Amino acid sequence: MGTTTVTTPTSRVRFGIARVDITPPVGIYHRMWGAARHHQATGVHRPQVGDVMVFAPLERGGSGMVRAHLDLVGLSHDWHDDLVKALSETNGIASHDVVVTYSHTHSGGFFQPDRVPLPGGDLIPGYIQQLTARVAEAGRSAAASLQPAVISYATGRCNLAANRDYWDDTTSGHVCGFNPDAVADDTVMVARMTDASGRLLATLVNYACHPTTLAWDNTLLSPDYIGAMREIVEQGLNAPCVFAQGACGDLGPCHGFVGDTAVADQNGRQLGYAALSALTSLGPPLTDCRYRGPVISGATIGVWENAPPDASRSDETARFEGGTYTVDLALTPKPDRAALEAELAEWEGRQREADSRGEVVAARDYGARAERARRWLGRLESLPSAETFPFPFSVYRVGDAIWVAAGAEPYNVLQIELRRRFPARTILVSPLAGGQGAGYLLPRNRYGKGLYQEEASSLAPGCLEMLIEAIAARVAEHA
Repeated sequence: MGTTTVTTPTSRVRFGIARVDITPPVGIYHRMWGAARHHQATGVHRPQVGDVMVFAPLERGGSGMVRAHLDLVGLSHDWHDDLVKALSETNGIASHDVVVTYSHTHSGGFFQPDRVPLPGGDLIPGYIQQLTARVAEAGRSAAASLQPAVISYATGRCNLAANRDYWDDTTSGHVCGFNPDAVADDTVMVARMTDASGRLLATLVNYACHPTTLAWDNTLLSPDYIGAMREIVEQGLNAPCVFAQGACGDLGPCHGFVGDTAVADQNGRQLGYAALSALTSLGPPLTDCRYRGPVISGATIGVWENAPPDASRSDETARFEGGTYTVDLALTPKPDRAALEAELAEWEGRQREADSRGEVVAARDYGARAERARRWLGRLESLPSAETFPFPFSVYRVGDAIWVAAGAEPYNVLQIELRRRFPARTILVSPLAGGQGAGYLLPRNRYGKGLYQEEASSLAPGCLEMLIEAIAARVAEHA
């Protein structure tokens, strides 16, 4: 028997949204790239924004969820927790029902406590204080705008992202860059939020791709490709577009690592048009596509129509449950602090000597090596003293969809595997929701290959597989 109903994944909730400008001040510490020779931002390419969404069950009295999506690379453990606490207190909701995640733009400024003594770092504490207050106030505004809403989901495709574990024959080693020899996940998940009358409230784009179009030659504050993506969708639909980064540990743009903001805008338009296409494919809210029957014409035509779901399915679209959890993941042996401090001093000394001789490339490379040591020193501050890391993740069943968030930077196989295991559910995955000191989560078989992601990870082989199992177990409880 043929299929007679094609369901549109749907959630029925109370929903509110608010946006705030979180662009840092010009002159703030900006250097995210080891190869960069500047410290401070010299201007603004596009504004950086924070979107706060509040979700609550249709029936009053149940616990809701707050999600903040910020145009930042990420924050230190303490500053991240301060944001969560502020949103929790502002909205009168438990902290385990608050998810703060980041677009991971590498051009939005690099804000960690160890950067405060560096040029432009004196602006960081004040900015973080202002950021926390503004995001909390956006949470208050989002909660005040709560109203019954229908969320409709669709899937699109975009080949902006590419695998970035490239084998360089000249060095007989891996580099972090466009790898045309591997297949990359091109899935674009979109969500459309409408009110009871069908009026568009907001859209969301969930796509996995490192915002690394702009690199060491760029000195401007920027959301990278995400800014132009938002512009395209918002101009087309006249409603806020929220960007939710996907599991992008091994994915980045085909065209990247440049200083030209026009390339970032081109990348953003590519994703924006793909997202618009997927959003445009959606029918009216709270309808499925149902086979009506044959009509005899020149041919016998099979006619389909948009029709409301039956009572049982309608009840399923209003399910709302889940929360935030942790799984203990094994840490790799921590490097010696004294050795890292000596390494940092050595590379900084070599950089100064190279600069004095006018050796530009050598000075850049020495500075990059010093930066690697500095980052590991910063990472040690946030790692637990135990041999395991209490790694955060959240799973929420929201109607037909599963909203997943996880800490750090997992490889894309995380979302591929979850979608493979639960094909009946729309699954949206957001990384970087805490656990910043953990670094990357690589598949077990990618360790020992000299990848940058392993060097920058605090987690042992097998941790990504453990995380997948932990998330899948929670999804199964609600699926």
